[in-house]
Amino acid sequence: MLQNIRDNSQGWIAKTIIGIIVVLLALTGFDAIFNASSSRNAAEVNGEEISLDELNQAMNMQRRQLAQQLGGNFDPSMLDDKLVRESSLRALIDRALLLQGARAADFAFSEAALDQLILQTPEFAVDGAFNAARFDQVIQQMGYTRLQFRELLKQEMLIGQLRAGISGSGFVTDEQIEAFARLEQQTRDFATVTVPAETAAVDVSDDEAREYYEKNTDRFRSPEQVIVEYVELKKESFFDQVEVSEEELQDLYQQRIAALAEQRRAAHILIETDGSDDAAAKEKIDEVAKRLASGEDFSALAKELSQDPGSANEGGDLGFAGPGVYDPAFEEALYALDEGQVSAPVRSDFGWHLIKLLDVQSPEIPTMESLKPELVRELKAQQVEQRFVEASKQLEDTAFESSDLLQPAQELGLSVQTTEAFGREGGAGVASNRQVIQAAFSDEVLVDGANSSVIELDPDTVVAVRVKEHLQPEVLPFDTVKGDIVAQLKGSKAAEQALEAGTQLIATLRDGGQIEQQWQPIEAASRNQEGVEPAVLQQVFRMPKPETSDKPSYGSVRLADGDFVVVRLSGVSEPKADLSAEDKQNYRRFLASRSGQQDFAAYRQMLHENAEIETF
Repeated sequence: MLQNIRDNSQGWIAKTIIGIIVVLLALTGFDAIFNASSSRNAAEVNGEEISLDELNQAMNMQRRQLAQQLGGNFDPSMLDDKLVRESSLRALIDRALLLQGARAADFAFSEAALDQLILQTPEFAVDGAFNAARFDQVIQQMGYTRLQFRELLKQEMLIGQLRAGISGSGFVTDEQIEAFARLEQQTRDFATVTVPAETAAVDVSDDEAREYYEKNTDRFRSPEQVIVEYVELKKESFFDQVEVSEEELQDLYQQRIAALAEQRRAAHILIETDGSDDAAAKEKIDEVAKRLASGEDFSALAKELSQDPGSANEGGDLGFAGPGVYDPAFEEALYALDEGQVSAPVRSDFGWHLIKLLDVQSPEIPTMESLKPELVRELKAQQVEQRFVEASKQLEDTAFESSDLLQPAQELGLSVQTTEAFGREGGAGVASNRQVIQAAFSDEVLVDGANSSVIELDPDTVVAVRVKEHLQPEVLPFDTVKGDIVAQLKGSKAAEQALEAGTQLIATLRDGGQIEQQWQPIEAASRNQEGVEPAVLQQVFRMPKPETSDKPSYGSVRLADGDFVVVRLSGVSEPKADLSAEDKQNYRRFLASRSGQQDFAAYRQMLHENAEIETF
C-alpha cells in the first residue's frame, strides 16, 4: 500500500489534482481561504472553523464550475442558492474531515516533492519547460501568492494520498474473481416477437377527439405571455469614452518587463536527512563530490545516487525555473554558479545537494509597440469598470424613480428596445435569461407596472425591463389542436392493443401452446450485445434460467414507442472455468478498485459519524 501511495503521489493522481486546481481556481480567483479575517463562521468541524467567507467563495466556485461546463447554456438565475449553499458547505466539511484524517494518519508531502510537482505542471510551462513568469501569472490570476498556492496544493496532495492509500488497499479473492467472471461473461440464447403499436390501424373519431378536448380543456390553453421593453447597458460601449496617457502606458510597460526573470536550468544530486543523520548525509555528499572531481559524469551519478525520485531518473535535471521557486539556500548557490559549474555541498531543509547549472535562459523583452494594444486595453479597463459601475447605479436609480424607461434611456444615451411575446419558459434574446423572465412575471413588474431593478445578463451587460403588454392565456380552438389530440389518442389506443395482444401471446406460450408470429432468435448474447434494444437486453438478463432446455422462460417489455416485445429465454451459457492470467489480472484490478472506492466511501462516512459538526 505504501508503494502505491508513493507511486500515485508522483503519478497521474498528482497531475490530475493540480490540473483541476489550476483550471478551477483560475475561474474563481479567491484567496479568502488563507486570509479571511472575519470571525463569522458557517460551521465548526471537530473545533476547526469554516468561515462564512470560505463558504461564499466555495459557492462562487461551484457557480463558475457550472458556467464553465455549460457555457452559453448556463443561466445563473436557475440555481437555487439554498441548494448551492448546502452543497458547498457539505464539500467544505468533507474536505476538512479528510484533511484531519490525513494528518492524523501521519500522511505527508515533502517540500521537495511539491517543488517537483510545480515544476512538472504543464500549465506553468512555456515551450515544454517550467517558466517562473508563467507560474506567477497563473497563480496571480487566481488571487494567490506563491506561499498560498503551495499551501493549498499541499492540502490537496494530502487528501489525494489518503484517498490513494485507502482505495489502493482494496483486494479480492480468487473465488470472487471467478464468480464475477462467470456473471460478466455469461451469454444467453433468446428470441423475441414484437407486437407493434400500429397507429395506422387505429381510428379516432371526431367525437372521441372532441370529448377528450372538452374533458382536458386546461391542457389546450395558450400560454400566458408578455411583451417587454428594456434598456441595455454594455461595458464595451465605454471603451471609446476613456483615454490613457503615454506616461501611464510607459509605467505599466516597465512593470510588465520587470516581472520577466532570468530562467536557470539546474540539475542536482540530493542526499536526504531527517536531522538525526546529518553527518552521515554530509559524508555521502562529500564522497559524491570527490567522484565528480575525479571526472565522473554528473548525470550518471544522479541516476545512481540521488534520493530525489522526481529528478533522479532524468540525471538530476530540474528544468528551467526562475527566482522564488527553490529553497533559499539552494537558490543562492544556484545563482552563484557559472554555466556548467557544480556547487560545493549545499544544505537545505531537504538534505544535502550538489547543484549543477546546465543552462541560462535570458528572458525575451517584448517591445513597447508589441504590447501597446494589450496595455491600452488593460489601462482603459480600469476606468471603464468604474464608469460601468456608476452608470449601472444611475440606471438603477432612474429606473426606480421613473414611470417608464424613456427617461433612463435618455439620460444614459440608450435606446428602448422591445422583445417578442414570450411566456414563463422564456423566449429569444434577453428573454432567454431566467432573471429577466422572473422579473417580467413578478408582481412588481407585471401587476404593479413598475420598472424592474437592474438585472445582470453577464459581467459586462445589465438591463432594466418593464412589461409593455400582458397577454392572458386563452383556450385554443378545437380545430387548432385537433391534430395533436388525434395523434395522441391513436398512440394510446395502439399501445393498449399491442399490450393486450402481447399478454395473450405470453399466456398461450406459458400454457404450452404455439403462436403464429415468427421468432427473431439471438444466440450467445452478451450483456453489451449490439443491435438489441437496451430495455430488451436488460429484461433478458433479469429472467430466471430455464429449468430445462425444452422449457424456456418467458418475459415481456413495453418499449417507449408503445411496441410490446415478448421474450423467450431458451439457454444460459457459463464461461469456461479457466481464466487467462491477463484476464484474471484485469478482473482483479477492476474489482479491487471498486472495493477500494467503497472502502474510501465507508471511511468518509465514518469520519462524518464520529465528528463533532456544528453548522450555523
